[in-house]
Amino acid sequence: MDNNLQKTKDENNVAKNEFAKLTWIERISYGAGDLAQNLIFGTVGSMLLFYLTTVFGISAAVGATIFLVVRWVNVFWDPWVGAVVDRSKFKSGKYRPFILYFGIPLTVCAALLFFPIDAVRGSVVYAFISYLATALIYSFVNIPYGALNASLTRDNNEVSTLTTVRMTEANIGNLMVYTFLPLFVQLASPDKQIKDIGLFGIKLNLGNYASPHAGGAYFMVMSIYMVIGFALLLFTYFGVKERVLPTKEETDSVKYTDLFAEIKRNKPLQILGMFFLIGFTFMFFGNTVWPFYMQYNVGHPEWMASINLIGSIPGIFLVFLWPIVRKRIGKKQFFYIFLTLFVVGQVILWIWQTSAFKESPLLGYIGRFLQQWGITSATGYMWSLVPEVVSYGEYKSQKRVAGIINAIMGLFFKIGLALGGIIPGYINAFFKFDGTKATQSNTALMGIQWSMIWIPIVLAVVAMWIMSRYPLSDADVDRINLEIDERKSEGKL
Repeated sequence: MDNNLQKTKDENNVAKNEFAKLTWIERISYGAGDLAQNLIFGTVGSMLLFYLTTVFGISAAVGATIFLVVRWVNVFWDPWVGAVVDRSKFKSGKYRPFILYFGIPLTVCAALLFFPIDAVRGSVVYAFISYLATALIYSFVNIPYGALNASLTRDNNEVSTLTTVRMTEANIGNLMVYTFLPLFVQLASPDKQIKDIGLFGIKLNLGNYASPHAGGAYFMVMSIYMVIGFALLLFTYFGVKERVLPTKEETDSVKYTDLFAEIKRNKPLQILGMFFLIGFTFMFFGNTVWPFYMQYNVGHPEWMASINLIGSIPGIFLVFLWPIVRKRIGKKQFFYIFLTLFVVGQVILWIWQTSAFKESPLLGYIGRFLQQWGITSATGYMWSLVPEVVSYGEYKSQKRVAGIINAIMGLFFKIGLALGGIIPGYINAFFKFDGTKATQSNTALMGIQWSMIWIPIVLAVVAMWIMSRYPLSDADVDRINLEIDERKSEGKL
């Protein structure tokens, strides 16, 4: 057979396979990676600042500065990792091997962040080095995992379905982190008292997880979470198949400077990146400050598990509505509706902490439910737009740099995560928060309130405006993918 004819046939087969329909096993396997990363790194984003400034014994300002320095290192580190990923060549795949090879050191380092020995307690050097190592290794898992998403299929409907599945699993991870992690730590902490957790009259023997003696409880729970997280990463590694991949020529031509070229020419990337930055900033504001808000402003940390349990419902059981809502009203309106829902929930949580309502958990249930429904929908569904941004970049440059684009998106995500952890720490310091005191001054409580309620509301409004500028419609994405398919069929790529 003529070699050129065989080559064309092979390319047609690849192109056809690039629009593959995914099996449920593959969808669930991919989503297991989101669940794993929330168990591993979500715990860091949600509890580390609280742990460092109460149990570990460093000041709020120092804790925030550690977050700041590490995230600035990530600004330069992540694009380099993206280029490494795009240039990678493994026999077992392009993106999957990173998940396997870097999963073990990531889980070990994340557990060591909460290492409960007196020799390191209060050591700024230990806190900084252990957090830096965890963050750097995490990039080698998170960036290839994001690129893997764009390698599974070009089919826009499949990407939408995959997003609902992965976000369901991601929100199960959020449930494990934001609901059960604080509860498990309290159950393992010293100074136990029987307390009503605010759910159906259930009472549990809970300890003080803000105590300097609670370090062992954190380490034990974190270690268990890390083992489960790594098992889930293995599930992802063995359960998915890479299909939409760059050619050898494209791989060999990838350069670090492609990062700057891609940002310059890819307008959808610019807009979505800014949305990621703002969206994850106010998301992690809430995640960072929530333990402080429950401990000091509301005064009922024992209710945190039950309130978070109710708040997790939309992220797990209502995710199936996302494709339906998007199909009915369009993707921009999707974000407008759910960000507005987030704002409504925020206002209700503010009302809840006033003296007239704080002794009843009802407003907490309602506010947390609406807040989480809004934020998990907005920050969850925006991941479905990343593959179309990758395709747009490929359409414009004839070079598929999924690793670099996911590094850029991951960078915006991590800057948002950092700002969400850094700024509340500095706000706490400015408003004279003192982690050694069981009760805080009215000034300190006002600082927590600004971080928890008002700043996220402002940023949510900004995020709506940013999304209004996003240029790609679903019809545009379908046309782009078909034209790329035609180019491959004709041997032009």
